[in-house]
Amino acid sequence: MPAADRVRESTGAGATTVAARRRRLRADQARQLADLLRHQILAGRFPDGTLPHEESIGADYRASRNTVRQALDLLRAEGLVERRAGVGTTVCALKYAHGLDRLMGLAETLHEHGPVTNEVRTMGPVTAPAPVAERLRLPPDTDVLYIERLRRLGGLPLSLDLTYVPLDIGAGLLGADLENTDVFRLLESLTGQPLGHADITLEAVTADAHSAAVLQAPRGAAVLMLERLTHLADGRPVDLEFIRFRGDRITMSGRLPRAL
Repeated sequence: MPAADRVRESTGAGATTVAARRRRLRADQARQLADLLRHQILAGRFPDGTLPHEESIGADYRASRNTVRQALDLLRAEGLVERRAGVGTTVCALKYAHGLDRLMGLAETLHEHGPVTNEVRTMGPVTAPAPVAERLRLPPDTDVLYIERLRRLGGLPLSLDLTYVPLDIGAGLLGADLENTDVFRLLESLTGQPLGHADITLEAVTADAHSAAVLQAPRGAAVLMLERLTHLADGRPVDLEFIRFRGDRITMSGRLPRAL
């Protein structure tokens, strides 16, 4: 049996399937190349903000010109680069690394990039929803301090933070400078002890209309949701947060040791 016939027989299809597989292979290669280029961009490997010419990228990564173009189109769709005739491909957006291997506030994490400012949109006592009271180890129907903040770096919205703090501690935050100070630092000052650890969950969620408007993101865009329950050194939970990050401006990074 001719080789072509054996291929068709083994795949159970003819030339249409072979062509579809080739298209899928090219798409896979473009996605793989986009991942590599994204890492290079975020690692600052293009300090002048300009990517090499398509021919150079193709030679460096052994990719066809069509694959290079598709990869750059993927990065452009993410809002990471822009492509202009006569100029080439340039980085048009920055992403800031938020570490996941240390317990730090956003301003502490991003201090080298400039000051993080906080717009306090809502702050006041509320009756804790049952799941909040449970996680903060409070009796049902206990009041807590609720804070909603929009956090910016360089004037650009980075995150929308919804925070619940037990009221015996949270009352001390009412007169604090929340616009320029991380809640973590204030909690340590108010309680007289350091923070100990936090339990986190990270997932992608669809931005609701309110979050999208506040973050100036397209409605329905995916945002990174970080749910974080922070404890004092003595183990008491003192800060439950639901943080929506603009995924096009934040990356999550860390070092995870393997424990056997």
